[in-house]
Amino acid sequence: MTQTTDAIAASQEPPAPRRTRIHRAWFVAAVTFVTIIGAAAFRSLPGLLIDPLHQEFHWSRGTISAAVSINLALYGLTAPFAAALMDRFGIRRVVAVALVVIAGGSGLTVWMTAAWQLLLCWGLLVGLGSGSMALAFAATVTNRWFTERKGLVTGILTAASASGQLIFLPLLSWIVTEHDWRPAAVTVSLAALAVVPFVWLLLRDHPADVGVKPYGATEFVEKPAPMPGAARRAVTVLLSAVRTGPFWLLAGSFAICGASTNGLIQTHFVPAAHDHHMPITAAASLLAVIGVFDVVGTIASGWFTDRFEPRRLLAVYYALRGISLLFLPMLLHPTVHPPMIFFIVFYGLDWVATVPPTLALCREQYGEDSAIVFGWVLASHQVGAALVAFLGGLARDLLGSYDVVWYASGALCAAAALMALVIRRRPVRGVVAAAA
Repeated sequence: MTQTTDAIAASQEPPAPRRTRIHRAWFVAAVTFVTIIGAAAFRSLPGLLIDPLHQEFHWSRGTISAAVSINLALYGLTAPFAAALMDRFGIRRVVAVALVVIAGGSGLTVWMTAAWQLLLCWGLLVGLGSGSMALAFAATVTNRWFTERKGLVTGILTAASASGQLIFLPLLSWIVTEHDWRPAAVTVSLAALAVVPFVWLLLRDHPADVGVKPYGATEFVEKPAPMPGAARRAVTVLLSAVRTGPFWLLAGSFAICGASTNGLIQTHFVPAAHDHHMPITAAASLLAVIGVFDVVGTIASGWFTDRFEPRRLLAVYYALRGISLLFLPMLLHPTVHPPMIFFIVFYGLDWVATVPPTLALCREQYGEDSAIVFGWVLASHQVGAALVAFLGGLARDLLGSYDVVWYASGALCAAAALMALVIRRRPVRGVVAAAA
């Protein structure tokens, strides 16, 4: 009788819930990917605006490049504070506000009449907004939601920016060519706003918010309490990190990375190609192709980072990039030809392949503070980009050519390769330990 009763009771119990085949962390990563794509529109536009703004307002290329330089510098300098703000207020709130600021800054440029307004809107507002959801955003999501596959996820999220470039560059170049630059600025603004609902409704700050473990974790991780003093913590982490040798090597090499990508190719490739009578749409399409192979190269780099020594990977990436830049002045031509296509494919594979191993070294050296340390390393990346964005435009005004900029950047990449090789292997358990 007892066995029969037990059997009936067991039959009345609700069936055990099915396990979700796809971990929630992957959905969060997908939303992060889409968010970065939407925000990447603003990064596709500066190189397309140099010639149109020069022609309409008669501003020098150095002046226009100064706005891009401020944008790039703030993009990096805001990142470490954004990582700390995400710890304090949550990822969702910080990213949503950042997207609105980007949309406002880009939209307001359509009414500008003076150069200082370009510096304010495109330099200050868009720079602050973009910096608040820079690669530190991807690092924070990866650290919170994943304990395994971190290198792969970092590569995928880093590739999102390139994917956005792939999507928006051909469209924006067509708009600039056919309808002037103002509709292109409005397009960027609308693209940033369109992502806000996805962030607010789908993004979650921590696995504990939905009652799951981080991907690959064996134990449930409680959500940490909000950390007050976000700005103070960012500065404290920096002051401790600068007392360690690896920080300067990582920051220095990553500054050269920014100089040779965002500052150089992304800002000046289109006007440099146009100097050689290549149509703007053709040059922009080549940059979009860089975006295609950037996705492949960055994801592959994440996979390599999970398996190989990140220092050696960085040395190889920087050395190959420097060699390719030395050949670029000989490849610029009115038409697209096979050697130029080879350069574009090669450079695309190497574009931000440096990010996964750099972030892995930050994790190795600085532990739980790695997201904020990486934010400061990213700041150096953008400062390097800002310097070359400005100096490239200045060199073009003074010398009438970009050649010296290509050669100097190639030499800097060789220095970055050496810097990567001498980063010490011994891991440091947190910034405080590193500074002791």
